[in-house]
Amino acid sequence: MGLGAAQFGNLNRETTDEASLAAVDAAWDAGIRYFDTAPHYGIGLSERRLGAALRGRDRDSYLLSTKVGRALVPTPERAAAGESDGHGFFTPATHRREWDFSRDGILRSVEESLGRLGLDRIDIAYLHDPDDHWEAASTTGVDALVELRDQGVVRAIGAGMNQSAMLAEFVRRTDVDIVMVAGRYTLLDRTAEEDLLPLAEERGVAVVAAAIYNSGLLSRAEVPADARFDYAQAPQELLDRARAMADVCARHGVTLPDAAVQFPLRHPAVVSVVIGTRTAEQVGSSVARYARDIPDALWDELESVR
Repeated sequence: MGLGAAQFGNLNRETTDEASLAAVDAAWDAGIRYFDTAPHYGIGLSERRLGAALRGRDRDSYLLSTKVGRALVPTPERAAAGESDGHGFFTPATHRREWDFSRDGILRSVEESLGRLGLDRIDIAYLHDPDDHWEAASTTGVDALVELRDQGVVRAIGAGMNQSAMLAEFVRRTDVDIVMVAGRYTLLDRTAEEDLLPLAEERGVAVVAAAIYNSGLLSRAEVPADARFDYAQAPQELLDRARAMADVCARHGVTLPDAAVQFPLRHPAVVSVVIGTRTAEQVGSSVARYARDIPDALWDELESVR
């Protein structure tokens, strides 16, 4: 299980340095050794907080991933005017984001991330959401990451997206080691089974599953009427399916979020689930879900309501 640090960047609401540090401490004490961040998360705030929380720990004992492709361009005039960043992050608008999958853009992005993190290498570098930038991301973007991998600045390279089809193309046509698929391999959405996962298993490319709760629809034992799916109100059909799954889980003595956390790890290509975290308490609940004993019969019965 990995810790996703988007909320360290004040996603949806402000948090504190102290809360982020406590979350990392709790994760470390629980045995978590994979941490994921990105420049996009709070225009660098998540990277700075995560780097500070990991400082002083044995660098060879954990894995850290960050992302490239969204350059941070200074906008001091916006910050001086009191503007907020937007994009769901409650931070001052000190920078704007610009898509940049050029060689120089990738090299600059990694250098700046290393500075914010206080590190001299990155374990995994993902091309971040290149949905509309396949040509640049799959050529100069991947080539620049290969260059950095050859130099030892990064250990593994890949892409992270909210879709599986283009990730499958990265696996099929480029020299990636790992991909992060968000929301497309969950109890409710198994799109990645159709394209990405078989190919990744065949090619020996590791898969990290993120957004396993599908924006919250799978995050509670009882599914509320206002539950969200992919950042919007969940349609009735998905609410009904999620509730049917929750009922199955309850009959087997577990909860819907327990099953949501463990489901992706049942596929041999999936090496980790990354769970977004803000507080130490959230770390504790995620670890409990990850460790819950789930009977095989539950998985068989869930197939009937998928």
